[in-house]
Amino acid sequence: MAQLGGVIKPKTKRSKRFLESRAPKLSEDVKKAMIMKGGNTTQTVTQALKDIYSLKKPNAVLYKKKNVTRPFEDSTSLEFFSKKTDCSLFLFGSHNKKRPNNLIFGRLFDFHVLDMIEVGIEKYVSLCDIKASKCPEGTKPMLVFAGEAFDTDNEHKRLKSLLIDFFRGPTVPAVRLAGLEHVLHFTALEGKIYMRSYRCLLKKSGCRTPRIELEEIGPSFDFVLRRTHLASEDLYKTAHRQPKALKPKKKKNISHDAFGTKFGRLHMQKQDLSKLQTRKMKGLKKRGGQVVTGEEGRSAKVAKMDS
Repeated sequence: MAQLGGVIKPKTKRSKRFLESRAPKLSEDVKKAMIMKGGNTTQTVTQALKDIYSLKKPNAVLYKKKNVTRPFEDSTSLEFFSKKTDCSLFLFGSHNKKRPNNLIFGRLFDFHVLDMIEVGIEKYVSLCDIKASKCPEGTKPMLVFAGEAFDTDNEHKRLKSLLIDFFRGPTVPAVRLAGLEHVLHFTALEGKIYMRSYRCLLKKSGCRTPRIELEEIGPSFDFVLRRTHLASEDLYKTAHRQPKALKPKKKKNISHDAFGTKFGRLHMQKQDLSKLQTRKMKGLKKRGGQVVTGEEGRSAKVAKMDS
């Protein structure tokens, strides 16, 4: 590929296809994550990265070599690897005396760091330690967030948005009932984040609707929040901006309430109420069978009352 005036021009068909795959699209591809470890790690951090990689597969890239970098001080290394692998999410694991068993969840916008949230592992149970049948690779999980902090605290709101981006998987038009078998549960309580992974078991209930049981399959984490690097509100809005072609066209005279009920408004021409068909009463009829209207009806009613 040749670069002329800042514009990369492909020389071969293969390089042309590569540039087309990296070009912006109306419907973006599934977000990929790169998972890497720092210069100093422990067995806990290494195994935790492998377990999260198994949850994220196949939309993830795991780096086995150490990368001596500090994302909060210099993120150029992360941005380089992001551009190389076309990943918009990253997970970085490290360990030191001041911040033991450290994980950094982050995402990028236009190959520049947008958000970074650092958490520490206080308690960890790996996939291997829980002896239970696991979900197949690539299963789209159901995400559950419990805790008032996810709705009130700004840092917890961004963490919730980041975790949804990280674990939600591909966008699908429909899901079969048997495919709803993996649940990721996040609980915010007393400054800690509890992450649990469950497998849904459909049991016989004696009726058409099955009875659902949850079986813990791992991994299990107890996180504590540490440092954060949040994007400004303007940059955050820019990153979430949708192209006009994807925005749904507003339909006239149609509205929805808070419960999703659809309401329509009809515009009709002005009606002549004098010709409106009303209920026929015996007291308003003439001998010929015609209905009395207007002043005649009122005078006939008064005369009948007088008699």
